[in-house]
Amino acid sequence: MADLGANLLGIPATLLPEETEVKARLEAGDEAVDIAAAFPASSLGWALLANEAHAEGRTVESYAYARVGYHRGLDALRKAGWRGQGPVPWAHVPNRGFLRSLYALQRAAAAIGEAEEVDRIGRFLNDSDPLAAAALEAE
Repeated sequence: MADLGANLLGIPATLLPEETEVKARLEAGDEAVDIAAAFPASSLGWALLANEAHAEGRTVESYAYARVGYHRGLDALRKAGWRGQGPVPWAHVPNRGFLRSLYALQRAAAAIGEAEEVDRIGRFLNDSDPLAAAALEAE
């Protein structure tokens, strides 16, 4: 694995803490709606809900779920020491809920014609980890 803290700006990577209870509930087969309700501070449940809504053609709901996941992720990043810049690597699995929310928000913003937000979120996702979008698209 690459050095998660290496980047051109010299800003250390932000690594969110493990969410062992969330992971256990997902592995047990809990639905995304139940995960989001039980762990509302976790971006992952909201990202999963955004993906479900997107797959079912419920674009506005996907946007709303992704936006909640994005904001809950920002809260978690700040709590982990993030100061508004620096990498949030995809390789660190606990970061993936936030990165999934970013990706889902960009996708839903594009679907509703929010071009400015698409660009802003796309830059944020790329600045967080340039490999994240490709990894999500490959899933």
